[in-house]
Amino acid sequence: MNDLRIVFMGTPEFAVPSLEVLIKNGFRVVAVVTAPDRPQGRGLKLTPSPVKECALQHGIPVLQPTNLKSPEFLEQLKSLRANLQVVVAFRMLPEAVWAMPPLGTFNLHASLLPQYRGAAPINWAIINGETETGVTTFFLQHEIDTGAIIFQEREPISLSDDAGTLYDRLMEKGAQVVLKTVRAVAAGTCPAIPQKISGDLKPAPKIFKEHCKINWQQPGQRALNFIRGLSPYPAAWTTLNGRHFKIFQATMIDVTSSEQPGSIKTDNKTYLHVKVADGWLAVEELQGEGKRKMSIAEFFRGNTVSTNSDK
Repeated sequence: MNDLRIVFMGTPEFAVPSLEVLIKNGFRVVAVVTAPDRPQGRGLKLTPSPVKECALQHGIPVLQPTNLKSPEFLEQLKSLRANLQVVVAFRMLPEAVWAMPPLGTFNLHASLLPQYRGAAPINWAIINGETETGVTTFFLQHEIDTGAIIFQEREPISLSDDAGTLYDRLMEKGAQVVLKTVRAVAAGTCPAIPQKISGDLKPAPKIFKEHCKINWQQPGQRALNFIRGLSPYPAAWTTLNGRHFKIFQATMIDVTSSEQPGSIKTDNKTYLHVKVADGWLAVEELQGEGKRKMSIAEFFRGNTVSTNSDK
């Protein structure tokens, strides 16, 4: 353990518990590599990443390269004399970076690899109606998310979960698996189990806004899973009476009727129901353009919706 010199690479909140658990347990993190500060808010003020903020609180040097292949950055990285690199929620690394430390570079991924390789494993697991997912640590190699598996931990997905609640649990569980992995590397007992490369594998590609429109023609549970899997971010959306809305929460109402999918029922006070293939979805939380997120009751205090169908 005392011989380990670790470089930690990560950017968002998801990576912070993993960095903190290494520091808390006495591992020597010699530097953090994270994204450059980004403009945020109305004033476009440059804002550090959550991982940078954590590193600075603990007095850890921070590198913020714009180009991971630049000779200047590679020289900086080499000068740290790290023998292990830990990656949690960071960008894809060139071989010159991940192959640098003698003990390798491992990554934490929020799925049970080889399932859900890609940028959005938490979202896709819920969208696809999975009842279980987990976290995996694995050694980086050329093809993304395909390196030898070190450890995995499983996590159930309940019908009340959305991407946000599952994200929070996997963030904490992942930190413990990162700690377990670093301890195994330090002890020289780290497993390396080859992944299944092809076959019946479900991908988890990056999700863009155009992919997030709700299809009311599909069965209710699939539409509900879609909403859950995109809540709170990037958020499923629809148009109601020509207006754009994000839908964050809904419930299924099993009522057979002859209305076409996309039809709307509402009293403009307490409920908004949208017809799906096999029933209705009751919208419970939504957000209009330029507005804050609100419950359906809050929404109707200042808005009305006609019963024209939305398809």
